Amino acid sequence: MTRRSPPIIGLTGGIGSGKSTVAKCFFELGIQNVDADDIARLVVLPGSECLHKIHQRHGDAILLNDGTLNRRGLRDIIFNQPEERAWLEALTHPAIRKGLLIQLDKATSKYVLLVHPLLFETKQNEICKQVIAIDVPAEIQLQRVMLRDNISEENAQKILSTQLSNKDRIRNADLSLKNSGNTDELNDKVFKLNEEILALTSF
Repeated sequence: MTRRSPPIIGLTGGIGSGKSTVAKCFFELGIQNVDADDIARLVVLPGSECLHKIHQRHGDAILLNDGTLNRRGLRDIIFNQPEERAWLEALTHPAIRKGLLIQLDKATSKYVLLVHPLLFETKQNEICKQVIAIDVPAEIQLQRVMLRDNISEENAQKILSTQLSNKDRIRNADLSLKNSGNTDELNDKVFKLNEEILALTSF
């Protein structure tokens, strides 16, 4: 008898919305996840086709001394040159999608979370049975991004401007999760949401 892959539940939110924290809460309830950001890092490792093509396009300055991708340098390029962002997405998104599908198929929990900041933008919501959008105030999001990446408010705003707004993301999602309280509140919300998803995905 062949194993049936678990239903895929999308988990999306803008940068700084707390996707990793929410995914960890679900994991503590036994729900596995596959994170697009993790796969995105894998597809540009030294020796990868994606990194080779990025190097060809942008030269040695795009590499650090150890041969890995200069992420900060690449980020500065793509957020100031929209055509370069489009080129990079056309290169990396197919590789990321392939990696995601491989990992999702390996999941063994009752359902599996596909954690993706650009779930709707890349149309990967189409493979999800349900989609959860994380709802977080824009000012909290902005502060988290500035603190985490040690960047200016202007650069943080540039990053946020490339993504769907929280309002649009929530409107397109099936479920929403507010993430502006403390850890105990978040754990309680995730517990209740997990129960709801289990009811929705049972067949």
